[in-house]
Amino acid sequence: MKLPEDTRIAPEKLTQYLLVWRKNKDKSKWLARAGYTLANWRRLEADLRQQILSREAVPTESTQFGQMYEIAGQLQGPNGVSLNVRTIWMTEIATQVTKLITIFPDKRVKS
Repeated sequence: MKLPEDTRIAPEKLTQYLLVWRKNKDKSKWLARAGYTLANWRRLEADLRQQILSREAVPTESTQFGQMYEIAGQLQGPNGVSLNVRTIWMTEIATQVTKLITIFPDKRVKS
């Protein structure tokens, strides 16, 4: 199934979490390999919408907060480098809004 086109990718998720260095579970260095930085966070949002959100979503688990989905694929960054990614999304029960939860390397795929 495809997730809705109006799926929310919160700017804060990109600018205050994914693209900011963190001591634990840092994703900024990995995303930087493909050319994503705080300076071009809108490009990351656009690429997630075009390259990942357009793919089939697989339902994973249902929690007290909502239905979770996974979309895996390649994300080609602004510098031409591609990353094998897994993304997690959730449709909230309370609001019926679908949103990005996280993105991380897909280690099931050999680079």
